[in-house]
Amino acid sequence: MLEDVPRDPFADDPNDPSAALGELDDAEPLTATERDEAITDLADVEVFHSLLEPQGVLGLVLDCPECGEQHFFDWELLRGNLRQMIDKGRPQVHEPAFQPDPADYVSWEYARGYVDGVIDTEERR
Repeated sequence: MLEDVPRDPFADDPNDPSAALGELDDAEPLTATERDEAITDLADVEVFHSLLEPQGVLGLVLDCPECGEQHFFDWELLRGNLRQMIDKGRPQVHEPAFQPDPADYVSWEYARGYVDGVIDTEERR
């Protein structure tokens, strides 16, 4: 299931700069509720992607509660993070987007509203 997760650029590198940090502690497994929520989020991302990418949207922007900044995630990274959360209990380590254009990303709430609007329009036909 992790086959579409981007490869760690330092995998098998003896000079990996993260080696000084030591091994990551094993993550606590997700609760059944957390796992169900992550699966639902993954399904939502698939729908968002299918409807928004043709409109030129490259991914989602999420507010980070830890640093207070916005993080820009493309569709592939979002899927990979959610799959790893489901399988391993924590998201993968990743590089932030390099100089993303905020106009290319939408919030989760916007994406949800867009999907709801498409569904409402289809139901009226």
